[in-house]
Amino acid sequence: MRTMDLLTDAPEEPVSDPGPGVAPSRPARVRVLLAAAFGPLVTGYTAVATVLALISLTAGRAVFSDTGVLLAAGPGWLAAHQVRLDVVGHPLGMLPLLPTLGAVALAARTAAGAARRLGCRSFREALPVLVAITGAHAVFGLVVALGAQGSSVTANPVTAFVVPGLLAAAASCAGVARSCGPPDVVAERLDPLALRGLRTGALGLAVLVACGAVVFTVATAVSWKTVADVYEPGFGTSFGLFLLSVLYLPNAVAAALSFVTGPGFSIGALDVGMFGYRGAAVPGVPLLGGLPEHHAAWWPALLVLPAATGALAGWTLRKADADPGQRIRAVAVAGAVVALGCVVLGTLSGGRLGDGPFDPVSVPVGVASVVAFCWIVIPGSFVAFFAGEHEPPAPPPEALEDNEAFQDADEFDAEEASEAVEELEAAQASEEDEGISAEDAEFEAEADAELGLEEPGEGVPGTGDAVTGGTETCGDVEPGEGDR
Repeated sequence: MRTMDLLTDAPEEPVSDPGPGVAPSRPARVRVLLAAAFGPLVTGYTAVATVLALISLTAGRAVFSDTGVLLAAGPGWLAAHQVRLDVVGHPLGMLPLLPTLGAVALAARTAAGAARRLGCRSFREALPVLVAITGAHAVFGLVVALGAQGSSVTANPVTAFVVPGLLAAAASCAGVARSCGPPDVVAERLDPLALRGLRTGALGLAVLVACGAVVFTVATAVSWKTVADVYEPGFGTSFGLFLLSVLYLPNAVAAALSFVTGPGFSIGALDVGMFGYRGAAVPGVPLLGGLPEHHAAWWPALLVLPAATGALAGWTLRKADADPGQRIRAVAVAGAVVALGCVVLGTLSGGRLGDGPFDPVSVPVGVASVVAFCWIVIPGSFVAFFAGEHEPPAPPPEALEDNEAFQDADEFDAEEASEAVEELEAAQASEEDEGISAEDAEFEAEADAELGLEEPGEGVPGTGDAVTGGTETCGDVEPGEGDR
């Protein structure tokens, strides 16, 4: 009970209240790390055992056994952590996502609470918490897989060691980052615009998931008569089918998301896509009662949902930066987040389903991720580019310094800037023309002086001498007495 209190309660200050700059004592650190390591294991194992016990008690012809429930809870815990099982030699890789989401949330919350109790102020200081949670999940999965060898439900020990450890590590990193901030290596490489894109991408992924959930809910409601016919009169069997449908509900929503964006999904020979359909038999569970029996011509109209999601992402980032190119970069980051989310959801939502006619259940992960990226980036970039502000082209610095219209102005528009540039260019051209004319005039004056062709009145005083000087060289005029 003390361990669970340490796990679930999240006080604002560390347990030992060491104060700023003071680390908790070694015994306190050990207690917190042990609680963080074993708390999620005990809680998760207990939850799986409770569900199995409830199914055994409500089943019509099942025999309840405490030992049997506890032993069966081990493979159930592995299934909750997405470890593929072999049931009497048949592969079972399509595992419910709802317990997985619960296990991830539990590990993340535990890591965040342990980091606060230890007074961690950075991601580096919380590394012992990550190691404790990750190592405990990996070792526990290995122990369960080794203990199940020889039974009807087995698992690969290597997979049982690696997959729960990876899930716990990812969840612990998310919890510690929320409590202490991201690692320094990541924080140094993420500018505010990229962070804005990451948040918008998370929002876009949530909106797409919501669209898939709405489409799935509407399809189930329209086919409610078919869903109701799947249930059997007995309470135990009907409760088991209902519980199975609830556990696999996130898987169905992920498949509906892939359908809404275009690629679709497949269950054995059944192939459901936005532009194609191939019918086949499906398992008799209420969760699949809303599956269509044939293709409908109006299905492509649902593509407005992912297009609107991309437009919403662009509208969210329309004020992220004054530069349109930077806004488009943020939209691209958001599209990458959505694409990665579709890869994770598509991978975890499908898998092997025995060796029968319903094997496998799959979502085209590669195509779905590329299509989701395009649905975010194309309309999002369009909206972010045209809905945001645009900076006017700045004039050359010389135009602003020489033009009197901008000497005392703090703001200017593009038309005034272009007029200033034109005035400056015209002034420079006129100055150049005047300089050329002055040089030509000076050159002509020097040439006339050298040739003795000065203009009248230049260099000779008096006006009468100008005529005499101009006729001395004429041979037809005789010099007068005074000249002689």
